[in-house]
Amino acid sequence: MLTPTMNRFRPLAAALFLVLAHAAAAPVSAEPKVLHALLSTGETGLDPAVASDLASLSLLENLFDPMLRYDYLARPVKVRPNALVAMPTVDAAGTTWTFRLKPGMHFAPDAAFDGKPREVTAADYLYTIQRLYDPAIKSPWLFLFEGKLLGDEVYKDRFSYATAIPGLKVVDKYTLQIRLKQPDPGFLFYLALPATGVVAREAAEKYGTQLGNHPVGSGPFRMGEWKRSDRITLVANPDYHQRFHADDVAPENRALAAALEGKRLPLVDQVEVKIMEEYQSRVLGYLNGEFDFIEQVPESMRDLVLDPASPAPVLKKELARRGMVLEPFPVLQTYYMWMNMENPVIGGYGKDKVALRRAIALAYDGAEDVALLKKGLALPAQTPLPPNVLGYDPAYRSPVQHNLPLARALLDRYGYKPGRDGYRTQPDGTPLLLTMHSEPSMVGRLRDELWRKTFENLKLRVAFKTDKKTEIIKASRLGNVMMFESNWQADFPDGDNFYQLLYGGNVGRANYARFNLPAYNVRYEAAQKMADSPARTKLYDEMADLLHAYNPWVLLTHPISADIRQPWLKNYKRHPVEFTNWRYLDIDLSQRNSPAKMAR
Repeated sequence: MLTPTMNRFRPLAAALFLVLAHAAAAPVSAEPKVLHALLSTGETGLDPAVASDLASLSLLENLFDPMLRYDYLARPVKVRPNALVAMPTVDAAGTTWTFRLKPGMHFAPDAAFDGKPREVTAADYLYTIQRLYDPAIKSPWLFLFEGKLLGDEVYKDRFSYATAIPGLKVVDKYTLQIRLKQPDPGFLFYLALPATGVVAREAAEKYGTQLGNHPVGSGPFRMGEWKRSDRITLVANPDYHQRFHADDVAPENRALAAALEGKRLPLVDQVEVKIMEEYQSRVLGYLNGEFDFIEQVPESMRDLVLDPASPAPVLKKELARRGMVLEPFPVLQTYYMWMNMENPVIGGYGKDKVALRRAIALAYDGAEDVALLKKGLALPAQTPLPPNVLGYDPAYRSPVQHNLPLARALLDRYGYKPGRDGYRTQPDGTPLLLTMHSEPSMVGRLRDELWRKTFENLKLRVAFKTDKKTEIIKASRLGNVMMFESNWQADFPDGDNFYQLLYGGNVGRANYARFNLPAYNVRYEAAQKMADSPARTKLYDEMADLLHAYNPWVLLTHPISADIRQPWLKNYKRHPVEFTNWRYLDIDLSQRNSPAKMAR
C-alpha cells in the first residue's frame, strides 16, 4: 500500500530507474589506443614538395597518401598499390605508365573545401607532381622527375600549372597517365615517397607559402594538436581506405602477416609524437614508460639498455625481465661529413684545396669512431652506399684510410705550414680557420670532440658553431655552411638515392657539399638510365673513386640500429625504407595498464 509520501516520490523513482537502465544498456566508451612515439629533431614544415628532413618526412608519410607504398613485410623490399586499385600498367617500351585510383578516397575536411571532405582524383596527383617543378617552391625533390617526363622542358623555360605536357595526362577522373622520355628503373620508387603524397590544389592556393603549416592530406592520420617542434598529435583518419593485405611475406614475418590480415588501418586512435633532441631524455623517458619504442638507441646511452659485458648487442637482464625486446637492425643510412666545395677556405678543385680536404679525411679515425662512439654498432663506410642497397659493391675498399703521417705530409707539401702559434696557415701565409657547424645536443658535443681531436692532430684551427639542425639545413642549401656532419637514410633502396647527393644538378638541394664535377656528373647521368647490373655497379665504383679523389665528403659509418620496444607494443617491424610504421602498430591496453607496469 502506497502512502501519500511514497506516492509523491514515485515519478522521481521511475525517472531514476530509466536513467540507470539506459546507463546500463549504453556501451562503455573504450579507452583510446594512443601510440607514444618520439622524433629526434623538430620538423621544418609539412609541405610534401618542400620538406626533406627526417622529422618532417616521418610526419608527412602519415598525413599524405602517395599512389604506392612499400609492402610492410616483404623482404627484399617492394612497392605495392596504395591509392590504386592495382599496380600500374606499362607499355612494351617501358615509358608509358597508367595508374587507376580507388574511388572514394577523401582529403580531410578543411576550410579550403568549405569545411567538408573532398574526393581525391587523378587531377590531384597530376597537380602534386607539377608542384615539384614550380620554381617558387624550389622543391629538393624535383630531381626525381626533371628531364624525365615527356615534354617537361617547357616547365624549365616558363613554368605554368596551365601548361599541359605529354608526360602528364588525366585520362579520366580516376586514371592518370605518365609518359617518360626513356625507361627509368627507379620510377615506381619515386611514387612511394612522401614527396608525391597527394596535395589538393585548393589547399595549396588557399595557404600558399604557409601550406607547410596547414597540412591537408588523405593519409592514415590527420593533424590534431600541433605545438611546433615540441609535441604533435596525429588522429586516426576514420575515412582511410586501406586494409592490411600481404602477398609476398618473408618467412620470418608470416605470423605477423596472419595477425594483421584484413584489418583496417591505422590500428591506433592517436599518435602522440614528442620532439626529444636530448638523448638522455629519450632513453630515460622510454625506461619510464613514456614512449612505446625507440629506434636507434643513441650510442652515448647504450650502456643504459645494453649489457656492457656482452660483445654482441644484448638487452640488460632487468629490462628483458620487464618484457622489453631488443632488435638490432641494419639501417640503409650513411653518415658523412661534407665540406662546401664553393667555400673559399676549404672548397675548390685545385691541388692545394684537394690536399686540405684529403688530409682531413686521412686524419679521421673510423675505427675509434665505431668502437668508442658507436659502441660497435656501425660499419665503416667505403662508399656512399650501405649494404642491401641496389648497386652496393661488397668488394670495394676506399683508398682513403686513417693515416696521420700521410695527412701531415700532404699538408706540408702543399704549403699549409705551422705558424708562430703552431697552427697551420694557408699556403699564402694568411691565418687558416675552419668552421664546423654542429648540433647543441649530447651527441653533438661528443661528435665535436672527435672532430676537435682530428683537427688538432693536424694542427688545423677549428671553431664550432652550434645551431638547430633545421637552421643548419636551411643555411646549407644557401651555401652558407663550411662543414657539417650529416647523414642520409634511403628514400628508396637504390644506389641512385645516395649518389644523387653529389650530382652537380642537385647543388642547392640535397647536394649540400655543392660538388659539381663533370666527370662525376656524366657517370651519374649514365647510371640513371640503367637498371641494377654489373655495368651500373662499375659506374658507381668509378663515382666513388672520384669522391675519394676530390674529398667533398669524409665518409664515416653505416649504423646498425639498436631498436628497443615495450612489451605492450604489437606488430612492430622496422622497415628498411619507410620512415615510420605507425599505421600498423597496435597497443595492448591491458598490458600497458597492468599494475606491474604502473608500479615502475
